[in-house]
Amino acid sequence: MDVVVILCLAVVVLVPCVFWVWHVSERMKSQVQPGLLGRGSRTLLVIAHPDDEAMFFAPTLLGLGRLRHLVFLLCFSAGNYYNQGEIRKKELLRSCDVLGIPPSNVMIIDNRDFPDDPRAQWDTERVASVLLRHIEVNDINLVVTFDAGGVSGHSNHVALYTAVRTLHSEGKLPEGCTVLTLQSVNVLRKYLSLLDLPCSLLQARDVLFVLTSKEVTQAKVSAAASPAPQLQICAPDSGLLKTLALQGPSPKTSHKSSASVPEC
Repeated sequence: MDVVVILCLAVVVLVPCVFWVWHVSERMKSQVQPGLLGRGSRTLLVIAHPDDEAMFFAPTLLGLGRLRHLVFLLCFSAGNYYNQGEIRKKELLRSCDVLGIPPSNVMIIDNRDFPDDPRAQWDTERVASVLLRHIEVNDINLVVTFDAGGVSGHSNHVALYTAVRTLHSEGKLPEGCTVLTLQSVNVLRKYLSLLDLPCSLLQARDVLFVLTSKEVTQAKVSAAASPAPQLQICAPDSGLLKTLALQGPSPKTSHKSSASVPEC
């Protein structure tokens, strides 16, 4: 009898919560953050390896596509840690096609300066130089990349954040160029998927993408196009939610933002 009572109480508590989460997620599917993600922006996603786009940024890319952003992708390595760089380049292009990024908008850097290796420390100035050149050539006004934690903690991911942070703090980004960083969360929250929505809503953030059922299918197809060995472990991180924080326009611009810059 006690078990039945406990189960009934659990249902009474959980059902309203489930409906609340569903209601908020449905409302946010069509939500556009005014003044932050304007339609038609030229956006650059900066990643370290092929499969990062599917493992970590699929919801973000699909959400940006919904807002009619023209998305470019800059990948700083061919993902040759297991000597499969050529294969992974092709997988990246297939994945990007599913996520709405044409091959002409994808740039893969394949040289010794940026090895796919968690023990390697990429030179911040070199990363920043390549990144800034790509931003200027493509007239980018929104950059999306990892935060100080690198999401998975990979040193190559962190190197990208460090370079972006350097460009931002030194005022080298073009006027009006904004940076969004994907927020690192603990392992438990990574695997909660939609159940993590209340936490994401309560925490400070600037952009929250919640995918439709069709977009979830696209994210899964994208993940299948990048069948790296570690992807099977991290696949739940390509779920329904992606929270990004605003790093803000370059300091040399006159635009003011009340959002805080994420720190390590």
